[in-house]
Amino acid sequence: MILSASSVQDSLTKKKKQTTENYFDIREENAVRLFLTASTFEEKNKIYNEFLRFPLDKMISSIIRRYKLYRKDMNFTEIHTDTHSFLMTKIDKFSPSKEKKAYSYFGTICKNYLMGQILKDQKETNRKISYEDISSDLENRPEMIYYLELEPVQEYNVIPILKDYIKTTIEEDELNDNELKLGLALIDILDNYETIFPATDNNKFNKNVILLSIREMTNMSTKEIRASIKKFKKIYSSLIDVKEE
Repeated sequence: MILSASSVQDSLTKKKKQTTENYFDIREENAVRLFLTASTFEEKNKIYNEFLRFPLDKMISSIIRRYKLYRKDMNFTEIHTDTHSFLMTKIDKFSPSKEKKAYSYFGTICKNYLMGQILKDQKETNRKISYEDISSDLENRPEMIYYLELEPVQEYNVIPILKDYIKTTIEEDELNDNELKLGLALIDILDNYETIFPATDNNKFNKNVILLSIREMTNMSTKEIRASIKKFKKIYSSLIDVKEE
């Protein structure tokens, strides 16, 4: 049955007397059902603006403050607007036939979304921790350090040759997505070799610098990097073998 704008208004107006001081009660529950069954955008927009916008705004504000679901680098208005926008993409999934309250459904959607975004923000923050912030601890761990003889590497000029080998592999071999991303990241690292790895008196390289750089560039996990680097390790090994001959 198609509801006209006037019938929607009449139906909701009749419920006003039953509305308690709660901001989301019988009238709002019925407004949600009428919103879902409305056949035109105009009808939905009218119902939303007159009967749902304010209670949904208040519900979201209450959830953010009550559960302290604040997000880094976003003010309250930005968090509120983002959450409300997300909720509106999920409102059509509410099923009145299941005899559940729209208020409960909407509240769960908002809480889960906010908590999920906070966890996502935290993971992104952890991923972006700079090497400088943790280097003092890591550099004292023997397993994180490679000791390389700098002079032979300079004599053989292995870096530009290795870079050319990797470029050839990318152009001619059939690589999967992770191998391709890793290859491009290695080229970028080799291009900026002196900037990323400044020379030190003891000629040591911290392999965690490389790992952190690759993770930043590719958004791959350590496990994925280890699986994908096998092909490039073979290139390096063959290059060193040629050098030694």
